[in-house]
Amino acid sequence: MMKTILLIEDNDDIRENTAEILELANYKVLTAENGKTGVELALEHQPDLVVCDIMMPVLDGYGVLHLLQKNPDVQDTPFIFLTAKSERGDFRKGMEMGADDYITKPFSGTDLLNAVERRLKKAAVKKLELTSDMEGLQQLLTSATGTNTLQTLMEEGNTDRFKKKQLIYQEGNRPTSLYYIQKGRVKTYKVNNDGKELAANLYSTGDFLGYVALLEGSNYHENAEALDDCELTAIPREDFETLINNNREVAQQFIRLLAKNITEKEQQLLHIAYSSLRKKVAEALLFLKKKYHVAKDQPFSIDISRENLATIAGTATESMIRTLGDFRDEKLLEIKQGVITILNEQKLANLVN
Repeated sequence: MMKTILLIEDNDDIRENTAEILELANYKVLTAENGKTGVELALEHQPDLVVCDIMMPVLDGYGVLHLLQKNPDVQDTPFIFLTAKSERGDFRKGMEMGADDYITKPFSGTDLLNAVERRLKKAAVKKLELTSDMEGLQQLLTSATGTNTLQTLMEEGNTDRFKKKQLIYQEGNRPTSLYYIQKGRVKTYKVNNDGKELAANLYSTGDFLGYVALLEGSNYHENAEALDDCELTAIPREDFETLINNNREVAQQFIRLLAKNITEKEQQLLHIAYSSLRKKVAEALLFLKKKYHVAKDQPFSIDISRENLATIAGTATESMIRTLGDFRDEKLLEIKQGVITILNEQKLANLVN
């Protein structure tokens, strides 16, 4: 799809020559001879990028940037200053106001096109609607770098197999890898002074594990244990750090991407703290369904120990067993050979709401 660029420049020759270069590069170009007209065109057409001179009559480039940033429809539009001044103070002022880049006059067509392409690519990365799994992260990296960087790291990494209930990493240890779950389910948890487990989060095929400690540069804050037989690819810590350190946008988006899981955990902890026993158990079952339900056209079933389910719900095992029995008697779920099947999701949801 052809990108639209708004060019605001009061010098006729520079405006015409710059517009011609951009049009030859297959961009749609809107032009304005002063800042006031430029702002009007920006609000009307909402271009993909703005290239704007600083020193202009009526309204200068700083005023244009200020007005665009006040309007929600165009405030995130990439903005490049054109300036004939070489003083560092002018560049600094523009960048501090929120400009994305600047080009010093006179400039070559190559300088112009490189700056435009670079800013459009970064803007596209920021607009991505990403999922918190392998597909979402790979989409991010491909858009930002043009390569399958993460896939290469995974192919070079070691695939480790863990048995059910086997510890993957332990609280207090130093992280050595970023884990990607190829197969299976994993829980993270903490243990209080009385030896009681407190659930932190649940992970399944396609999730990343152990990223918080890597991003913080700290030790693990929780334990990670396999809920069933698992296969995990370990991406070495050094490779992961090189990946995010070499591209600031990738690092920022990676943090935002994985922060979605932290938000889910915070919501879960709030429910544990303020919910009744029946509500806690219902929420835990619905949380598991949301996390692990693959066959959407079939009732959700899960084979999970009562101890693990109690940890997720934040209640005692005995209370969990009793409440599950009540739910079974009320025909909300079915229990056969330890496997729990949700029969009436709506009634469970009513207990939560």
